[in-house]
Amino acid sequence: MKKKLMILGTTMALMMFFSYGFIRPVRAAVDRTYDQLKLLVEVMGIIQENYVEIKDNKELLTGAIHGMVHTLDPFSQFMEQHAYTEMKTETEGEFGGLGIRIAMKNEFLTVITPILRTPAYRAGILPEDRIVKVNDKFIRGMPMDDVVALLRGAPGTKVTVTILREGLKDTVDFPLIRQIIKIETIHSKMLDKEIGYIQLTEFSATSQKDLAKALGELSGQGMKSLILDLRNNPGGLLDIAVAVCREFVNDGKLVVFTQGRLPESRHDYMTKGKAPYGDLPFVVLVNRGSASASEIVAGAMQDLKRALIIGATTYGKGSVQSIFPFDDGSALRLTTAKYYTPSGRSIHRDEKTGKGGVIPDTIVEVPHEIEAKLYAQSEFLFADGKEPQAIVKKEDQVVDTALVKAIEHLKKKPVK
Repeated sequence: MKKKLMILGTTMALMMFFSYGFIRPVRAAVDRTYDQLKLLVEVMGIIQENYVEIKDNKELLTGAIHGMVHTLDPFSQFMEQHAYTEMKTETEGEFGGLGIRIAMKNEFLTVITPILRTPAYRAGILPEDRIVKVNDKFIRGMPMDDVVALLRGAPGTKVTVTILREGLKDTVDFPLIRQIIKIETIHSKMLDKEIGYIQLTEFSATSQKDLAKALGELSGQGMKSLILDLRNNPGGLLDIAVAVCREFVNDGKLVVFTQGRLPESRHDYMTKGKAPYGDLPFVVLVNRGSASASEIVAGAMQDLKRALIIGATTYGKGSVQSIFPFDDGSALRLTTAKYYTPSGRSIHRDEKTGKGGVIPDTIVEVPHEIEAKLYAQSEFLFADGKEPQAIVKKEDQVVDTALVKAIEHLKKKPVK
């Protein structure tokens, strides 16, 4: 019936579809649904006959679908063909743009995190920055895929993003030049002779394999403890988050479970076999830019008392989205479940109360301006003697208090 609806595309066809597809005279709930759908058809008919310009039926119906999905939550989204294609391109690890992860939050398009070594990162854009304009065009209320289309463009072209930031009275303009964004999810090095450091920037399809390789290399260099840095990691694939936990947690432990609307929809994710690094002492660093899969790992390690969590309370994105593709190339990204830590905590942030996220064992709150410098100067950790193109000069670097506390903890009281 879905395909038939797309082909016919007229008010009469819609009426026929709703009539034959939904009428159940003996069921009051379905009758109410039909009345509501009938109203939609009537509105479309009025627009067709009276609106000042001719409108395409498919365009009207697509707008109605966008509006319907917008009422659900900030993470559900109807993606037209171009938006769905861009999403698939992005998951393949290379695309053109600015290097920011975004989501709707309190009706504002909000930065979850800028991606390391990208134009947005080097310009100093931060997690929780609100995008209010793109090239002087106000974007509040605009569908997310339309905003993404404004932000994306040919490498080398210019775009100005206007940001509203907490603590600042005025908005800030960021002139940026688009570039090809290549996502490298693992960066590692030894901090001294015994402490290894791994920065995991995103949970992509290759992250667990790359993590295992980095852990092996650090072990070969004498690593006796580890700092796993998940700060500004916006998340990614649930299965990869579970696979990361399996590197550190031995057989038979629950690391996360998802729960949909129905009781029988619960799904448990367990560890399997002997963990390669099940006895390695380690600390996990998080901040307000740590979301989704990052929170799965941090929450599991905290509940299982496997690692100490240091930093700031995480973003609070504890929901699972499933993709439903359609024949015309569009797709629906729909929230189908929430995920819970082993102890049963939901870390999804309540939009009304503001409560949610993983609260670290050791809290290190960092002001926005210091956080900007910390994130910008993180390139220096992996520079290998070369001067990185960061916005913070070496002489202007600030102390990474959370990293210092992690090192101190591992030296005096290793996590077991």
